Amino acid sequence: MTQALVTGATSGIGRAIALTLHQAGHEVIAVGRRAEALAELEAQGIKGLQLDLADPAAMDALAGLTPDILINNAGMMPPMVNFCDLSEEEITRAITVNLTSAMQVTRAIAPGMRQRGRGHIFFTGSTAGHAPFANLAVYCATKAAIGGFAQALRLDLAPHNVRVTEIVAGRVESGLYRDLLSEEARAKMYAGNTAVQPQDVAEMVLAIWNLPRAVDVARFDILPTYQATSTGAQDKK
Repeated sequence: MTQALVTGATSGIGRAIALTLHQAGHEVIAVGRRAEALAELEAQGIKGLQLDLADPAAMDALAGLTPDILINNAGMMPPMVNFCDLSEEEITRAITVNLTSAMQVTRAIAPGMRQRGRGHIFFTGSTAGHAPFANLAVYCATKAAIGGFAQALRLDLAPHNVRVTEIVAGRVESGLYRDLLSEEARAKMYAGNTAVQPQDVAEMVLAIWNLPRAVDVARFDILPTYQATSTGAQDKK
């Protein structure tokens, strides 16, 4: 049975991917910080692994795992304020969670894939990694770095039959803004069912995994139909 390791699996895109891969017959290991959410996934047949990937010691728990699919999805949104108003702690945590932990998890898993001559690594990126957004300088920087890392890693691993895909997501209705925006602001953001749903992203991931092994989708952009551009006025309503 094919095994998948999904980080940031307790909500949003990560949870949808974990459930979709499980329903497709894969053995799934879900990594997250929230014990209650992991317990819900375990009740559905998914193995939970409670870790804070910002803690370097968390990598020890990944030793010995040999997944065929790695979903680097764990991430967070720092406060949406002018860069000059962010604290050093907020900047460091965003870089650690969004970039450093993804590279460390990949370093723990990719050598085994290379040795076995098979595997697929996905990274959850963002349109913010490919276009500027005000008050999101650090987030944009981390997602731009993820994009660069994913594409260079693809070249490193291609000779070994290991595929790498960057997910470039536009506005997705997830918990990313839960602690940053009011309930009213979030309702306005997602009004009219205009946002991409986590399940939409999960189905794309499964479809790409199911392509012939000779095909590698280096990146895919998944946006709301109404979101004409990543920085357009429509996206800022």
